[in-house]
Amino acid sequence: MSDANRIIVFDTTLRDGEQAPGFSMDVPTKLRMAHALDALGVDVIEAGFPIASPADSEAVQEIAAGVRRPVIAALARTRRADIEEAGRALAPAERPRIHTFLATSDLHLAAKLRMSREECLEAAVEAVKLARRFTDDVEFSAEDATRSDRGFLCRLIEAVIREGCTTINLPDTVGYATPDEMREFFVEIMSRVPSSGRAVFSAHCHNDLGLAVANSLAAIQGGVRQVECAMNGIGERAGNASLEELVMALRIRQDRLPYHTGIKSEALFQTSQLLSEATGEPVQCNKAIVGRNAFAHEAGIHQDGVLKDARTYEIMRPEDVGQSVSSRLVLGRHSGRHAVHARCQALGFTLAPDEVDQVYRAVITLGEHRKAIADGDLRRIVDRVRTPPAPPSGATTAHVEAVGYGHGV
Repeated sequence: MSDANRIIVFDTTLRDGEQAPGFSMDVPTKLRMAHALDALGVDVIEAGFPIASPADSEAVQEIAAGVRRPVIAALARTRRADIEEAGRALAPAERPRIHTFLATSDLHLAAKLRMSREECLEAAVEAVKLARRFTDDVEFSAEDATRSDRGFLCRLIEAVIREGCTTINLPDTVGYATPDEMREFFVEIMSRVPSSGRAVFSAHCHNDLGLAVANSLAAIQGGVRQVECAMNGIGERAGNASLEELVMALRIRQDRLPYHTGIKSEALFQTSQLLSEATGEPVQCNKAIVGRNAFAHEAGIHQDGVLKDARTYEIMRPEDVGQSVSSRLVLGRHSGRHAVHARCQALGFTLAPDEVDQVYRAVITLGEHRKAIADGDLRRIVDRVRTPPAPPSGATTAHVEAVGYGHGV
């Protein structure tokens, strides 16, 4: 596959993700996560926002010194103090990037910054010039780009590229865009900027309408070659585009999305779990790719299909993303006889047909009172089926059969 279709994965778990309420990490934890992201294969790690706090600056410096393969990026506003602090924190990096940003929409310029378009353009140009003193790898983000005037946005992009900016990030900061808009937006902007071929264009999509991944994929189709995302989709408000969903969408739908990344997908689940442990924030059970139910089946029809051919209900294999195959079939009141039998066999039990029927009935009965039947429960059910209780004194055989074995487990 050609390099023209290679997508740069810019991970902002440790910056945009970490600044979300409840997700903050200390310096050692951020360093541990950075090593995990390196092992996962991300291309760029946005390590933090150095001017924000001494701890943020320390974390960027520690990551820059200890993680050598990927590009290490630090965020900075278009202010001298921000850029100089980012430059200092990135000094140990093998491949440093300063990521400077400024809002470009009229709403942000008027309501938040009290700045004219011309003042905005001048500040962006001066920031890129200053950042270039520290590194040749400079990224500029036009905050709220998707709600900015496109003519002005094109002028600004042309100006910062002329000053040596190598990556242009046009964020959907408030998650307002739709996929068709995103594709058309990037096609138009790149066609109107004469020097667009001298920079990599990037998308940073937020998930306020649940469209961050779809918008990122549309941006790729519109010419973007860098996507900014986070593990587990964490980030401000409703979060960022989910790294694991983006990567697997590109891998599974090669027929419609003929692009590739350098991500080692088998490490996705492990990295997701490490992040959950680091932040104390659990991953929702039905989260695509890394949720515990992402490959789980309880309905009997689904279980029967998966046992016969996993492709009937799974578009990827659990092991492709590092999930456990053993957790695929969940026993409960919706389970089918085949799944119960298969789980018994996996636990080492060889059951006669009548025993399978009795165990199945007991599982269904117990499932009325529990969300899921654990392996220990199943072992106890099998033991009871194989060792019927002695009849009470004076009880008849008919009485014992009426009591049954599946109730009250």
